[in-house]
Amino acid sequence: MTKHSILKADHQVKVYLDIRCRAIYCLPMKRTLLLFTLVAAMLTLVSCGRNRSTATTIQWWQFWTDTGIKPTIQDMVREFEATHPHIKVELVDLTWAEGHDKIAIAFSSGSGPDVVELGSDWISEFSSSGHLSDMTLAVDSNRKDFLMWEPGMYKSQIYSFPWILGTRVLFMNRDLLFRAGFGPDFSPADWNELLNASQQIRKLGSDIYGFGSNAAEKHRLYKKFLPFLWANGGEILSAEGTSCLLDAPPAVAALEYYIELCKSGLTDTQRRLEDAFLDGKVGFVISGDWLLKRIEQEKPQLPFATGLIPGPRPNSTASFAGGEYLAINAASTHKEAALELIRFICSPENQLRFCRVNRTANPSSVKAASDSLFRSQPHFDTFIRQMEKSKSTPVHPRWVYIEAELEKGIENALYGDKTPREALTEAKTKIEALLAQ
Repeated sequence: MTKHSILKADHQVKVYLDIRCRAIYCLPMKRTLLLFTLVAAMLTLVSCGRNRSTATTIQWWQFWTDTGIKPTIQDMVREFEATHPHIKVELVDLTWAEGHDKIAIAFSSGSGPDVVELGSDWISEFSSSGHLSDMTLAVDSNRKDFLMWEPGMYKSQIYSFPWILGTRVLFMNRDLLFRAGFGPDFSPADWNELLNASQQIRKLGSDIYGFGSNAAEKHRLYKKFLPFLWANGGEILSAEGTSCLLDAPPAVAALEYYIELCKSGLTDTQRRLEDAFLDGKVGFVISGDWLLKRIEQEKPQLPFATGLIPGPRPNSTASFAGGEYLAINAASTHKEAALELIRFICSPENQLRFCRVNRTANPSSVKAASDSLFRSQPHFDTFIRQMEKSKSTPVHPRWVYIEAELEKGIENALYGDKTPREALTEAKTKIEALLAQ
């Protein structure tokens, strides 16, 4: 194309544009208004599109602060955000010592997180007071795919999603048992055998203890007594939840035995008891699967075994069943996003991932629980068998306060301030006052 041709074409374009502009300028008023209306509508659509692309931020309060598992939680959150770009998650860490009170204060003030991790025995307190969102319709179709919904329910409605379950088993030091005269495969079959073995181990030295006895430690002490209570046929509350049964003969006998067992033991916090077990100073300690991870990381050569917590008779084992549950704040304005996060975290794949890292043997997902991991790993089978003989605490709105009175009673007997009967009778009186409120 010649220079003349280019200039001619350029002039034609300018003439065409000038004609179109004059035509628009000369439009009747109604058509002009219509044009401006269309432009305004287009700008509104663009603005709405921008708003939709802005991510919703939800807050998740959780308890996994251990450096061995926190990175996994953070990785799962990052993956959730990558697959759900419209949602951002803010993690807030809690501790078991103060977490309950922080959650209660936040809920009572009408604030708090969108998603909150709760211990299984806290749920009825917050669901009965209207602080948790009813997720029954949203998750009812999933009930067959997950285990242990009961602690997360109140008046037949579902208020929390089961995530990771747990129980306690008996850990045994093989070296101390051998030195005390017991065979390489010994595992106490009943209370008498456990008491005798603990007493024989205690004789090995002034710094050697037969049994690890929990001190007055909030949310922990009662969980170590309940296996003995339940194995002996005792209960905390009546089936209707209207009366306390702690002064009944099975309960008194269980506490009498527990106190006798503790006499051969070391009384301390759970963490320090586990430290002493790792150091080869304690023969028996009741603990959860988190101790497996500590042994693997800190004392892989420790000669230990796991077994079911013995009852008064052979095959009468029992233990405490609890778990971590995920719930939605009733005050949350982002309930759908919160539920999406819960479904993602509780998926079978992410439960397996969590269990591998945390050495956890009891996922709530039926699919995850059927994975070969839980039958192939040493000691996992003990937890699986113990879970089958475990139970959770009564579902009651005032359980946290009932629990506190139970722990006071155990503590009074443990330190000799009252006899087991006196301690449990006093606890019964205080608990029934709570039930009457």
